Amino acid sequence: MTASRSWVSTFDLFKIGIGPSSSHTVGPMLAAKRFVTDLESEGLLSKTQRIRAELFGSLALTGIGHATDSAILMGLCGEHPQSIDTTTIAERCTAISQTKRIPCFLRYKIPFDPTEDLVFHRNEFLPQHPNGLRFTAWDKDGHELAKRQAYSVGGGFVVFEDDDDAAEPSTGFPSIPFAFSSANELLAICESTGRNISEVVQQNELSQRDETEIFAQLNRIWDVMEQSIERGCQASGILPGGLGVRRRASEVLRRLNESASEDVRTDPMRHIDWVTLFALAVNEENAAGGRVVTAPTNGAAGVIPAVLMYYKRFIPGATTKGLHDFFRTAAAIGSLYKQNASLSAAEMGCQGEVGVACSMAAGGLAAVMGGTPRQIENAAEIGMEHNLGLTCDPVGGLVQIPCIERNTMGAIKAINAARLSVLYGDGTHHVSLDRVIETMRQTGVDMQSKYKETSLGGLAVNVINC
Repeated sequence: MTASRSWVSTFDLFKIGIGPSSSHTVGPMLAAKRFVTDLESEGLLSKTQRIRAELFGSLALTGIGHATDSAILMGLCGEHPQSIDTTTIAERCTAISQTKRIPCFLRYKIPFDPTEDLVFHRNEFLPQHPNGLRFTAWDKDGHELAKRQAYSVGGGFVVFEDDDDAAEPSTGFPSIPFAFSSANELLAICESTGRNISEVVQQNELSQRDETEIFAQLNRIWDVMEQSIERGCQASGILPGGLGVRRRASEVLRRLNESASEDVRTDPMRHIDWVTLFALAVNEENAAGGRVVTAPTNGAAGVIPAVLMYYKRFIPGATTKGLHDFFRTAAAIGSLYKQNASLSAAEMGCQGEVGVACSMAAGGLAAVMGGTPRQIENAAEIGMEHNLGLTCDPVGGLVQIPCIERNTMGAIKAINAARLSVLYGDGTHHVSLDRVIETMRQTGVDMQSKYKETSLGGLAVNVINC
């Protein structure tokens, strides 16, 4: 499930959700909600007397640390990641465990015992993708009413096995004016039309939404990103999960504010420290289960907000239009990875998450720095080229070590890539973005599964053994 030949909208790549994982939290919640919504639309939910949810592969191996269990429960209640009140999740999950009933859509009380009806198949993988789910519903006589198999394919994208590609909640639309499935095609469109990448994407979006809606949705995405930075900077204490990881963003902010009066020439790396802070804040908030934007995933949710905040605070002349151009340009790049490789760490390792976010951020920043389409493509290529082979080996199955710090590294690399391409390059380069995307895909295929979000290798085992 690594190839999809449809355009992917900006608003599919940037989705408002909750932490800690887009593939293991947002995707499973959406899948569970879709299952009960289908039951209701088919007139079967009122007859349902038992539901069973089964998790396979990476979802089973790291599901507890990624809050997949609570996501499934909330999805079966009919909740959506974008609108759920994150402060009520723990209490509601406890109530389900105690009552052994799912309050679905607040109208149905369906028997559900999490100890029996939420099953983790840690040694079994479904054939189509490492992140497999299966839902089954029965009536009071034990007759099967429905069974659906689904895959959470990264970035909050969910595919049900009996759907065609058009049913995936994240595929594009057939009627867009500028379809492209490669960077070369995108560059050719820019050359032939005289439009830049952001303008090409905007025309595609306008074929599906009006300009006012696009403007409002982009502002909403940025608002949520800013809020996640602000909350992360204000919070302190220990992150949940048992590793004892201390939230550092508030202390970093305090120290930066204390030295704010010093001339930047005293410490030329001061701007980099701010970028580090922004990424830390978002990913600590994500690790705590807070509201973030998949960009393009939750595990990589801090990279793009940190680079956007760098643009807003440190690049003269930053505007709202620039923020929107950044989003659209980054989305064009992200869509190429979605179409030709994968955004799933369970398929690609972390090169498919932080690596892709770095590539998207580099291209977006290059655009608002005045880069040409070829300089933008170069920046995006640099951003991925130096993340190739990046593994996903979360300690304890939690999106904390090395994930949080890795986002700071991705943001810094993105800024460096954009500066190399725009300030010190003319768009000429030897490795194309298309070739680096294909190289990422091949590397992900060759990578041993223990390094792909299973917590069976790398830091996940060596840190525990130390």
